[in-house]
Amino acid sequence: MNTLLFSHPDCLDHDTGYGHPECADRLRVVLSALEDETFMFLDRRDAPLATRAQLERVHPPAHVTALLDAIPADGHGSIDADTVLSPGTGRAALRAAGAVVAAVDAVCGGEARNAFCAVRPPGHHAEPDQAMGFCLFNNVAVGAAHARATHRLRRVAIIDFDVHHGNGTQTFCEQDADLFYGSTHQWPLYPGTGSVKERGMFGNIVNACLPPMAGSPEFRHAIQTQLIPALDSFKPDLLMISAGFDAHMRDPVGGLDLTEDDFVWVTQKLIEVADRHAKGRIVSVLEGGYDLRALANSTAAHVKTLMVA
Repeated sequence: MNTLLFSHPDCLDHDTGYGHPECADRLRVVLSALEDETFMFLDRRDAPLATRAQLERVHPPAHVTALLDAIPADGHGSIDADTVLSPGTGRAALRAAGAVVAAVDAVCGGEARNAFCAVRPPGHHAEPDQAMGFCLFNNVAVGAAHARATHRLRRVAIIDFDVHHGNGTQTFCEQDADLFYGSTHQWPLYPGTGSVKERGMFGNIVNACLPPMAGSPEFRHAIQTQLIPALDSFKPDLLMISAGFDAHMRDPVGGLDLTEDDFVWVTQKLIEVADRHAKGRIVSVLEGGYDLRALANSTAAHVKTLMVA
């Protein structure tokens, strides 16, 4: 079956201002890379707007209202020093979450084996009741909640290989025995969460912390010895990926030393897990990545690997 790509031009209209690392050019270079003839058979679809009901499976109604009401009519606003709002932010955030919901529908409905959501703003730092760290709504969590509510999937696993810990996604998962969150991330680093001691109420959280300057050997060892065994024990019905590429050696925000080959390798390993337990079902969602060349190349390598699964 084919691989689906979900995106939308509205995601380019989230204007974070001059010099902000989470800028529209990130999405432009990703989409440009995916226009290469290598991707001529990639099935491309527009992301819908997430509904209030879909968002409110993760975020309290009052928080959703307050966040959307904070969107400025002109100029810029902010949630914090990192998390900027503009007139286009609301629709961009709704498209980003809506893309993941639509991808879950397509993959769980048998239209495709897997899907990649090329969207912004990212989501894994967004707590249920707090936007932060460039993130408005927790896109991958909204998708996971939708999979369980609509497609009756019991067990959903989220793997996050962004250089930063996905604190919001961990919060979403940690008190539910049928959710799993596994993360490789630099430690210490923003947002300060993600200690190996954080295991979740049911042992369903695995944080594989990597020291600054860690590279391929350390990353692959953590995946192979910590995340893969935990996933095999959990046996997910759906595997979701928070695909952040800021662990790349060129990235200015992180301090890890990964390359495109590492993202190919981890994607292959996660495909093998999905084949064993989840009928091959994978939904992957763009998170970080702030060196434009590394982001474009790494995303292309990740999607190409999904396509040949």
